[in-house]
Amino acid sequence: MPAALTAGLSFVAHAPLSLVLPSFVAMVPFLWAIEDARTTGRTDGEIARLGYWFGVLYNGVVLYWIAVALWHFTPLSFVGYLAAVFIVLAPGWALAAWMVARVRRRTGLPLWLVFPVAWTAVEWLAGHLGDVRFPWLGLGTSLTRVPTLVQFADLGGARGVTLWLAWANVMMAVALRGRAWRPAAAVLATALLALGYGVWRERTTVMRPVTTVAVVQPNVGFAEKRENRERDSLVLELLALTRRADSMPGVGLVAWPEAAVDEYFFRHPDWEQWIGGLARESRTPIVAGALDVEWGDTPTDYQYYNAAFVFDSTGSNRTQPSYRKTYLVPIVERVPFVNPRWFGKLEYFGGFGRGDRFPVYRIREGGFGILICYESAFESLARGYRRDGADFLVNITNDAWFGRTAAPYQHASHLVMRAIETRMGVARAANTGISEFVDPLGYVHEATHLYEERVLAREVLTTDGRTLYVRLGDWVGALALAGAAALLVAGFVRKRPEGESA
Repeated sequence: MPAALTAGLSFVAHAPLSLVLPSFVAMVPFLWAIEDARTTGRTDGEIARLGYWFGVLYNGVVLYWIAVALWHFTPLSFVGYLAAVFIVLAPGWALAAWMVARVRRRTGLPLWLVFPVAWTAVEWLAGHLGDVRFPWLGLGTSLTRVPTLVQFADLGGARGVTLWLAWANVMMAVALRGRAWRPAAAVLATALLALGYGVWRERTTVMRPVTTVAVVQPNVGFAEKRENRERDSLVLELLALTRRADSMPGVGLVAWPEAAVDEYFFRHPDWEQWIGGLARESRTPIVAGALDVEWGDTPTDYQYYNAAFVFDSTGSNRTQPSYRKTYLVPIVERVPFVNPRWFGKLEYFGGFGRGDRFPVYRIREGGFGILICYESAFESLARGYRRDGADFLVNITNDAWFGRTAAPYQHASHLVMRAIETRMGVARAANTGISEFVDPLGYVHEATHLYEERVLAREVLTTDGRTLYVRLGDWVGALALAGAAALLVAGFVRKRPEGESA
């Protein structure tokens, strides 16, 4: 029951429901379970197993859509879902529970210190596990519905919000169990402080327009795209929608979704000519999601990439290099820990190459960086673009494979944090939705519904400053890692004296 309660509260805290209060109490049953197990003499290993099963239920509920999403690629999707939940994600919960029990038992340090550090460090690890990294829905991302409350992410990033929420959950666990008002008052005081900072930032942050970006949502279903991959019909439809975008006032850039051209240009030179011709005719650059290729020494030796091409106002897509997706979806785009060339003959599954270049694209009005699909969950990429001179972000994605699940809403919520961290606006073009615009304060504008054909145009805003987070990076995560290491050392070398209470 406690694990189910944590899972349920966490689910409603995140998009699409995004209820605020559950963010501050979702971890309370987890914390109570750890503390009860520790004080009743359960071993550290037993507590780790307890944490593991909490993680299984939490991730199984919040990420239920993985089974739906992967089903389009293989009937073995449920195996991938189980692997993600049982092998990749739940062990992080086990590690956090074990660390809290070990350090608390050996040092007597308070839970309000140990748990936030341990949880934040484990969340950092989830985004740095090589081929299976999956930083989806960190604890801090649950508050994206109320941007005012998380404006301080411009100081410490989403990880800073996670650290605060982890601490707040501990204080609420103490308050609810002991019926004590002081811990709850401390949480309220910090929330008011965060709110005050947010109001101040919203009133004093100076935003300026960069250019008007049009985003194209063609609403092409997964099966339809696969069936028409070799035909001209989808490209012609995108071109027609782009002409509609060009007719809107002041449009300086048009963005198509991820894999809008779900093929290679070298196989369809007409497509490249049509897109370039339209960009040249309208004098409006076009961002087109497509497949890219890098040739080896022989015609059969090549690496393929999920990529984006920028056709400039002269119609050329070679003035600036293509962007090749760096953070690949495990299994679907890259099977973990194996040579991707083993999957070369499949072309569209498991063997994508990992990009290693991060161009800031220049148009007349400013510069922008591209995030493809769930790269929006990786804070370092957006920060790098800002550091290299980008004024705004373009996120292109194909969420058709998510279906009508919670995933499209969860996916889009990450951009609120990226906008606040970097103080850059974001234009998002999604194949079947959600397409939207996010301003530098994290407010979402003109979000589309799922499964509708839309063309939207809006001014993308930016700021001229560089946030502390952009300058220093994920310093909260680094400190949490260092703190966790120090606590673990203390947990192994120091033994709490007999009779000393924790």
